[in-house]
Amino acid sequence: MNTIKNNELSIFLMGGTKDSINIIKFLKEKFDSPYILTTTTTEEGGQIAKSAGSDEIISEPLSIDDIITILKEKKIDVFIDSTHPFAVNATKSAIKSSEIVNIPYIRFERPLLEEKEVNRKNIYHAKTFEDAGKLIANNWKDENVLHLAGVNTIEDVLKSVAKKHFYVRVLPIESSIKKCKKLGINGEHIIAMQGIFSKKFNKSLMRELNTKIIITKESGEIGGVLTKLSAANELGIIVILIDRPEIAILKDENVVNNLNQLKNKLRQN
Repeated sequence: MNTIKNNELSIFLMGGTKDSINIIKFLKEKFDSPYILTTTTTEEGGQIAKSAGSDEIISEPLSIDDIITILKEKKIDVFIDSTHPFAVNATKSAIKSSEIVNIPYIRFERPLLEEKEVNRKNIYHAKTFEDAGKLIANNWKDENVLHLAGVNTIEDVLKSVAKKHFYVRVLPIESSIKKCKKLGINGEHIIAMQGIFSKKFNKSLMRELNTKIIITKESGEIGGVLTKLSAANELGIIVILIDRPEIAILKDENVVNNLNQLKNKLRQN
C-alpha cells in the first residue's frame, strides 16, 4: 500500500456517528492542515461534520464505484471508516474500495462494553433482530416491548412480536415516522426523540410504557447503551442485547479503538 504522509494528509472519513465528529476535531488539532472529506447518509449528519471542521462533505449513500471515483479524483491518502458498528455493508464497501485504490484503510471501532455490563442478570444475547423477536414470542409474548435499536430493525422483530405490545423510540424525522406507520405501528406507540438519554430519563420512559422488555444494540458507551442497560437493570426489566456482527474481511491490524491509537496508526505508515 501507499505510505501516508504525516503532513497535509488527505483523508476520506466515512462517518455519520459521534465518533466521526470527535475524529475530525482531533485530526485538525494533531495534524498539519489535514484535508478531510466526510461522507454521511443524511444532510443533518453532513452539516454536523461540516461544523466540526470537515473541509468537504457528501451527504448521501455512496456505492463502491462512487467511493472509488472520489478516492482517485481527490487523491486521498488514507481511508478512515468510523461508521456504526452495525453498518456491516458500509464497512465492507470501505474495505473493498480502499483495496482497489491501494490506500491504507483504518477502522475506528468504538470499544465493546465490559463483560460485567453485558452479562448482568436479565440480559439475553441475540445475533439478529429476528432472533430477538422469536425469543420474545417464545417467552414473553404478552409483555410490553420497548425497541431502542433504530427504525430499520423493527420489521424483523415484528415478524414474531404483536404490534399491540410493541413500542419504538425513533428519530423525529419524517422517514422514520412513515416507516413505522407503514409497518402498522400506531402513533401512540411511536416515541420520536433524538439524543443520548440519561438513565433517569430512560427509567421514566420505561415506567410510563409499563415496559417489561427492551431491545437494544451493543453499540458501545458512546452510543448510549450503558444508560439503557442501567435503567433496565434497576427496574428489573429484561434486556435483549443484539451482539455486534462479525465482519470476516476486517483484519485486526486495521482496527483502532481510540483517538491516540488512530494518531499512532497514521504516523507509523
